[in-house]
Amino acid sequence: MEPREEILDVVAGLFVDRGFSATSTRDIAEAVGVRQSSLYYHFPSGKEEILGELLQRSIRPTLDRIEKIEILGAETDAPPEVLLYLLVVLDVRTLAQAPCNAGVLTRLPEVQRRDVFEPFGSAREELRAAYARLGTQVAAFGSGVAMTPDSDLLGTLLLHLVEVVIGMRSDGHSITPTIEAIVAALCLRICFADQASIDAAAARVAELVGALE
Repeated sequence: MEPREEILDVVAGLFVDRGFSATSTRDIAEAVGVRQSSLYYHFPSGKEEILGELLQRSIRPTLDRIEKIEILGAETDAPPEVLLYLLVVLDVRTLAQAPCNAGVLTRLPEVQRRDVFEPFGSAREELRAAYARLGTQVAAFGSGVAMTPDSDLLGTLLLHLVEVVIGMRSDGHSITPTIEAIVAALCLRICFADQASIDAAAARVAELVGALE
């Protein structure tokens, strides 16, 4: 593991277990096994910079793929339920791969009050908008649906449903392909997709997901 990656991995565990404020740069240096000067070499702004990087690790990989997903959809003529299913699977994987379940940090009040949280908050809003956009497109084709869901509310529901993975990791659950499929199917259900559409989306995503990883 590269030194920078090793620091991020160790510090994620410290922040999750102890909290941000209770973890000093000395604690970090001792846990990593380096001098504090070496720590600042990799992260000149210290633990604030490390925190910002960890927050981005829990969302940026997904965000960077949204445009690619929509381009892929246009190129392959994939329906919106396939694109939403694909986004959910990739987002679940991002959260599952975040060092030491760093997604937990996004929920801590002490972290939310810090300046480094603002870029994460903006990124999360962009992701929520993508969920709202795709979810609304799926819901528009829902058969026999009497109500029209509010787009913003739908985006929020989808985002929170995917983020249940953070709590699952905290409870000791491994995020398996089965969990990915369950979460994706539930997201499509919220958008009034029927089982046939969900099954078709799952099969199509199995063919497409490799192009985005």
